Amino acid sequence: MTKPSQMPMIEKRRIEAELIKEIYDVLKQRHGKHEAQEIIRISVANSAITQGREFRAQYDHMPTLADLAANHHLWDADDALERTYLQETDTHLDYNITRCEYAKMYRAMGLGEIGHLLSCNRDGSYCIGFSDNIELTRTQTIMEGADYCDFRYRIKSKPSA
Repeated sequence: MTKPSQMPMIEKRRIEAELIKEIYDVLKQRHGKHEAQEIIRISVANSAITQGREFRAQYDHMPTLADLAANHHLWDADDALERTYLQETDTHLDYNITRCEYAKMYRAMGLGEIGHLLSCNRDGSYCIGFSDNIELTRTQTIMEGADYCDFRYRIKSKPSA
């Protein structure tokens, strides 16, 4: 299996957003804003699950929270995120994002109303593909107006020996 792209994630998201913007505009015209956003939400979530599976394929074991954190450099590249770690254990990975260039980028592209669908929506879905044993809880995002994004990852159960 090939390794997932090592392209900085913000660049990948910018390229995707250029195309999605055109698709979103057509969907809004033909089906209305609500339906257009629902189609984008589902499509992006499915893409995130696939991406999670691609990253999972790098490991010969069920990926852990340490494995998840080891890939953060791709999302952080090009100074895209400012991340403050709060707790890192075998069962908990908690951090806040206090600066998000993804949000700024989507707003500058005229995609502020769906920026949360293009990026934030991906995070929990990514976990589905990456590891059946990792779940994310997040109550707020910069993209939707909060001061910071609160990422709280948990291991659902201890892996069997």
